[in-house]
Amino acid sequence: MRREPSILHVDLDAMFAAVEQRDKVSLRGRPVIVGGVAGRGVVATASYEARVYGARSAMPTSEARRRCPSGTAFLAPRFAAYRRTSQVFMAVLAELSPMVEQVSIDEAYVDLAAGGDHDLSPEAVTAIARKLKADVAAATGGVTASVGVASSKLVAKIGSELHKPDGLTVVPAGDERTVLSPMPVGSLPGVGPAAQERLRRAGVQTIGHLAAVELGYLLEWFGQAHGAGLYRLARADDDRGVVTDRETKSVSAEETFDVDLTDRARLYHELDLLARRVGERLRAAGLSGRTVTVKIRHYDFTTITRSLTRDQPTDDPQLVADYARRLLSDVNTSAGIRLLGVGVSTLTAYAQDDLFSSLVVPDGVVEEPVPQAQDASASASALASSLAPSPSPELATATWRPGQDVRHDEYGAGWVWGSGLGRVTVRFEGPLTPPGPVRTFAVDDAALHAADPPDWTS
Repeated sequence: MRREPSILHVDLDAMFAAVEQRDKVSLRGRPVIVGGVAGRGVVATASYEARVYGARSAMPTSEARRRCPSGTAFLAPRFAAYRRTSQVFMAVLAELSPMVEQVSIDEAYVDLAAGGDHDLSPEAVTAIARKLKADVAAATGGVTASVGVASSKLVAKIGSELHKPDGLTVVPAGDERTVLSPMPVGSLPGVGPAAQERLRRAGVQTIGHLAAVELGYLLEWFGQAHGAGLYRLARADDDRGVVTDRETKSVSAEETFDVDLTDRARLYHELDLLARRVGERLRAAGLSGRTVTVKIRHYDFTTITRSLTRDQPTDDPQLVADYARRLLSDVNTSAGIRLLGVGVSTLTAYAQDDLFSSLVVPDGVVEEPVPQAQDASASASALASSLAPSPSPELATATWRPGQDVRHDEYGAGWVWGSGLGRVTVRFEGPLTPPGPVRTFAVDDAALHAADPPDWTS
């Protein structure tokens, strides 16, 4: 740990929902759910107004609909809007220090010690963090951030969670264990439900309790690596530095279906769509990969993955689709497939396709039962991927998605309020307008077009 609180963890509050409320003025102050809007979709982000009713990330959308009141907005994600907001957010952080470690689309660590002549006293870093929060809100059009400042990444991350939303926690050097001690053990990274239950049976419920457990017991309970890690974390022993380069290990996409699929032609079609999304993400990131993986979740939540590795890397979606089909061909789909996923790994920064490349199958088949809660979490994680592209306009108009940005030749810019039975309803408003009027059109109205996200800065 450092001798001063010089590491910030900055996290945008309910980012997806906050961006929707910024861009859709009529939704401000109302419950908003962003995620899969179909029957088996999951919540990626719930606004704080929706969390009052128990909605949360990774919850099935159907459950969120039961919990939330009439008038709650259920919107499909707009990744282009989130990426633009993220880029602005990261640029603000970069003005504070050259050492910024982006963890995800909406959070990062900042090393103040690498940022010039900052006064690193608790009072000074508190003032720095307050100004940063104001700068982020101004640059992003009102999206708030919660900030934790401490002598380590561990305590900074925990600090940013303490007073959400729009929170600020500064932990002076030397006070780390005092702050952590009364917190539940689940606040520590790596302490999931199973570990919490094991610790509860031993009478360990807080981080302070955990810090009092001898190392030998933790090694016995959790093994060498996990036990030793918990021993250090409970004592706030974290010397990890802020790093600017984070390697992308894989690029993937997956889809959970409203109805279990058995038709192989339909499954192959879905694989083609997923491979196209993966190929777009690879090219957007300037990456290619050698290993193609297919993830198949059966009706009973049993999940299998099958992989193959090419001699040469590729970013070609057609090649990815061909290999994905090949992997699926040996899987029995007659009982119904709930989820399909396609991924590419063993990544490199170039592509050198060889159409006659031989295939190696190193991974075989891995089968494991996956409970519903993990399924929802995995789907939400995939949904929140910062590499996910926005749909192309020609695809977007095939099915109008709630929340989608549109433009009408007569009425101007707006967003899809809902669609069905051959009609689409649009609300015409933006981030800088008053709440706007609602109009309904035929889904194939030639005057209605998919559009880019609105500019909140004009």
